[in-house]
Amino acid sequence: MIEQLLISGLFLWLLFCLIFTDWPAARVFVAAMLAAYFLGLVDTSQVLDKASNTGLITLILLLLVSIGLEKLSWLSKLSGHLISPSYTLSLLRLGGVTAVFSAFVNNTAVVATLATTVRANRHHPASRLLIPLSYAAIMGGTMTLIGTSTNLIVSSFLEDTTGQGLAFFDFFIIGVTATGAGLLVLLLSARLLPHDSAHEIQVAEYVVEAEVGAGSSLVGKTIAENGLRDLDVLFLVEIVRAEHLISPVAPTEHIEAGDKLIFSGDVTQVNTLDRFDGLRLFAVEEGLLRENMMEVIVMPNAAIEGKTIKDSGFRSLFDAAVVGMRRGGKRLSGKLGNITIQAGDNLMLATGPDFNERKNLDKNFMVVDDAVAGSTTTSFQNWFVTLSLLAVIVLASLEIIPLIKGLAFLLVGMLVLRLVRASDLRRRFPFELWLIIASALTLSQALTNSGLVEVVALGLQDNLTGMGPYTALIGVYLCTLLLTELMTNNAAAALSFPIAFGLAESFGLNVMPFVMAVAYGASASFLTPYGYTTNLMVQNLGGYGLRDYVRSGLPLSVVYSAVVLLMLPVVFPFQAT
Repeated sequence: MIEQLLISGLFLWLLFCLIFTDWPAARVFVAAMLAAYFLGLVDTSQVLDKASNTGLITLILLLLVSIGLEKLSWLSKLSGHLISPSYTLSLLRLGGVTAVFSAFVNNTAVVATLATTVRANRHHPASRLLIPLSYAAIMGGTMTLIGTSTNLIVSSFLEDTTGQGLAFFDFFIIGVTATGAGLLVLLLSARLLPHDSAHEIQVAEYVVEAEVGAGSSLVGKTIAENGLRDLDVLFLVEIVRAEHLISPVAPTEHIEAGDKLIFSGDVTQVNTLDRFDGLRLFAVEEGLLRENMMEVIVMPNAAIEGKTIKDSGFRSLFDAAVVGMRRGGKRLSGKLGNITIQAGDNLMLATGPDFNERKNLDKNFMVVDDAVAGSTTTSFQNWFVTLSLLAVIVLASLEIIPLIKGLAFLLVGMLVLRLVRASDLRRRFPFELWLIIASALTLSQALTNSGLVEVVALGLQDNLTGMGPYTALIGVYLCTLLLTELMTNNAAAALSFPIAFGLAESFGLNVMPFVMAVAYGASASFLTPYGYTTNLMVQNLGGYGLRDYVRSGLPLSVVYSAVVLLMLPVVFPFQAT
């Protein structure tokens, strides 16, 4: 009884921290796991066993293999042919290609690659395509075992519990049907998407800072006399003078030495400011020039989130300086270096020679600028990796070679071909995800050891007996979906699985429909920009607000959920055959 109270307290604390605090999920899970270990709810051998779970190692190998898959040129070659004058055809092409690639490749990389094409297209406002791009990537990831980390996490839990994980195409029938229905909903509800021009959004909202030097010829003259009102691509919105903010800026305002001039506009055209004597960009102050510029999005739980650019030690952390900054539809004010960084912010960086070698890049940024130099792949590398991946999938599906062995072979092949480097693997190693899953598996074992899973499942069964197992299945799916919108999808899956599995066993039913309900529910994040990384990526690029996600995501969420819940007991019957 005491053990059940202790583990209940730990799970309530875990749930509270994940929903109501901004503490990193990895730290919260590890703290809860350590508490369970030191309280004697799990022993040492169980902790070590969970840390080396086969499904977990398979997930890590997959994420490392994805580093090489992201570099293949197939998607880049296709991207230029996806958007045409017909919006319907463009949406179907973009959604279909995105879904297919997301079934096999990290969907954040797919969205980052195609977002550039969407923003550069001449036919349709980017705001009408970027949310559908994100949603198609999310849905496509639910079609295969490797399409999203959530599916592999659920498979890891199942393998840890039963000794048998999920098969590669267990997700396909429901996933492809729900994805097809979802794309149709996006097409029919396109009028709910904003029609703003992506170009106007970019020009209106990027913030660029320049400082007036002491010897500048601008000093003592007015804004009008200096021609600072005559710029086509940049607009002077504020002047920061010592501790005072001057906004709006009148044409008759005189320039003083040390003034920080805050412009908004097309950040790629900052060289326009070079013609003004003694005007220095923030990035130049940081010791970097503008020859190597790239646009990035700040990722959730980045080390710099919640800090100002100066306080974060940005220059030393990344060998880069911030040239400009943009935050969706919100106006940024004040010195660029004093603006607090938030997840989803767009930054234009001037990068130094060591930028690409820094190990912390992928945990902090997602690159969205297609002009960023990336390693080009040869035709042989493209074909070798593609055919090897297909062979791994086929052999794993036929249970001839375990998926873990096939992925290990593919990763070694990529290293031999130098498609990926050891430094890439060190930099991109998913250490935090490994901690989350290993800790979640350990906590699940603690739940089982204490007998709490059985108690909760029996209690739920008593209350749901009159309504039948289908009601229980709907409850599992909706609870997982709610948790996904409130926290991360991986954390939602980790918390929901033990209860779903225990509930199925208490009913004496096949566990598969309940297990798959957790997998699909954890990936169905369509209502907010925060529940899934790709939603957050496109938020600033399309200038979306929360209202846009709710309007376009609600019909999709309803239809997607209906398809999943109708098909689950058909594809995975409650009574195993």
